[in-house]
Amino acid sequence: MAEQYETYLKNLLEPLALYSFAEGAVSTCALHALGSGLDALAERLACVEREAAVATAEDQGLSRREALFARRPAAPTTALRRRAIASLFQISGDSLTPEDIGRTISGCGIRAKAREMETAGKIQVYFPDVAGEPEGAEQIEKIIRDIIPCHLEVEFYFRYLTWTECEKAQMTWAGVEAQEHTWKTFQAAVPPEE
Repeated sequence: MAEQYETYLKNLLEPLALYSFAEGAVSTCALHALGSGLDALAERLACVEREAAVATAEDQGLSRREALFARRPAAPTTALRRRAIASLFQISGDSLTPEDIGRTISGCGIRAKAREMETAGKIQVYFPDVAGEPEGAEQIEKIIRDIIPCHLEVEFYFRYLTWTECEKAQMTWAGVEAQEHTWKTFQAAVPPEE
């Protein structure tokens, strides 16, 4: 953005032929000072505009919004932080359906869903995009427990590979060893959710 406004002001005033734009002229120095100030202001306004919206915020806009909540989302990337904050802002007193709860619990920092259990007053929270326990599970659990109404009992469900899925996929130990799985990575080799 350097010298954008200085050039703009010179082009604006040049047709008047009242000013000398020679090197070191008073008018040139004045336009340089005005242009620099306007460039700095434009840069600052662009930053304020970017940080004002959750969808475009990168730094202070996200940090200041996160400070409004009891816990900071366990989201490692800027995109996930934005999504988590947007989810947290959806929380309201009447967000009690599993769909509403599912939308708001994504405020923990990763995609999460809720489903009603057969037992009244009990819901199950699961993470469809994550096999096994998600990174930062302890923080995620605290955030979700803060979000979900206190009269509901929460059960966390972590998805692992089952023997039935291994048989269905016709997996063999030779194939598993060829992929150099550890027990932990093997348990997390879950097929995508249908």
